[in-house]
Formats: sequence, structure tokens, C-alpha cells
Amino acid sequence: MEYNQEPSEEDKDKWIKDPKNWIWGIFYYNPKDKRIFPPKRTKQLGLTINFANPNSVLLFTILIVILLMLSKYIK
Repeated sequence: MEYNQEPSEEDKDKWIKDPKNWIWGIFYYNPKDKRIFPPKRTKQLGLTINFANPNSVLLFTILIVILLMLSKYIK
């Protein structure tokens, strides 16, 4: 695979199934995968966050802050 070439679906499936890309078995961390929300190991369960992608970490942090602010005003 060349540097700027888009990874194949086969490569993406291998990344998801590789246990080295999962921290404690629940946090997906793969710097090669540029997707913000890749599928979980079992695709039927939805999506997860790629914590190796800085954009996904930023988006996750913003979402948590918004939820905390909303919970403060709902009480």
C-alpha cells in the first residue's frame, strides 16, 4: 500500500479484527486508520471512536462537554 493510497476494505477489516489495535479490548487505537468512527469488532453493534485520530478525540471531547453543560441546566 502506497503512502497516499486509500486502504482497501480488506485492510480496514484486518485492522478492526487485530487485537493490537484495541486498548483493554474496548478502545480502538490505530494511527493508520484515518476514519473518525470505524465500526466496532461486531459491525452490527455500531461504531466506535478511533482514539488515534486527533479529530475524533476533539469531537468526543466537545460532545462530552456539551452533555455535561446540558445536564447542569436540566436539573
